[in-house]
Amino acid sequence: MRRLPWRPPALLPGGGAGLVYAALQSTLGPLAAWLAACFLGVLASLLATPWWRRLAVAAGFPLSCLMLWGPGGLAAISPWLWLAALGLLTLVYPLNAWRDAPLFPTPTDALQGLADAAPLPDGAAVLDAGCGLGDGLRALRGQYPQARLRGMEWSWPLRWLCALRCPWARVRRADIWLADWSGYQMVYLFQRPESMGRAAVKAATELPEGAWLVSLDFALPGVEPSWQRQGPGRHSLWVYRMPLGGAGEAVVHVPEPEETPYEKAQRELQQRR
Repeated sequence: MRRLPWRPPALLPGGGAGLVYAALQSTLGPLAAWLAACFLGVLASLLATPWWRRLAVAAGFPLSCLMLWGPGGLAAISPWLWLAALGLLTLVYPLNAWRDAPLFPTPTDALQGLADAAPLPDGAAVLDAGCGLGDGLRALRGQYPQARLRGMEWSWPLRWLCALRCPWARVRRADIWLADWSGYQMVYLFQRPESMGRAAVKAATELPEGAWLVSLDFALPGVEPSWQRQGPGRHSLWVYRMPLGGAGEAVVHVPEPEETPYEKAQRELQQRR
């Protein structure tokens, strides 16, 4: 059975809590109905991992109530403004990107020591796959000032803003999972745990021998890193040299992720061309 991206399961408890509140407030009263709805959200949060997702699920309904009906609440705002906000959110974070990580900027010092652990020749092509607003590209530039830095981002507003912030990098709108990684000597990712198996398969099949895959915070499943560092904060850095399964590294045994309808449509379109 295909797993849903985490965002729909995160949103459904909030909607369910709202329905519980609407159904019970006439019989139990507003306060008791609100407490029952919050309790439902807390129960649903126990099914989520890690802790920050549990917090997002549990806090969804109480925060929405505070925003709508608290002092200076948003209940009086025109529905058209809510619709405009939803449209803006869809532009910034398109539906087919829901399987990828949310917008989490790379901290400035998160890649310290990377150039020593994974040396690259001058002019090497380095890709920030899912570059967001460009914080990862800036951190990579600090480590590899002579590299040819490239960024890929599916959201066109984020891609545009990233290009403005990083004029020395070439940033294009692309799906990182459909784009070809074979021309890069290093690919940097700041994804989420569920994406790392997919990243391992793509890196193992596309990156050339001697290239590097760098992941912030999340390890490739079933693969020993070439180098790993725990940062000064909560972040950790995982570095892998191709080929995966080479000397000192475990062989990758990760099943190919199930193709999404969007990916199937893209593949069929490319075949027709």
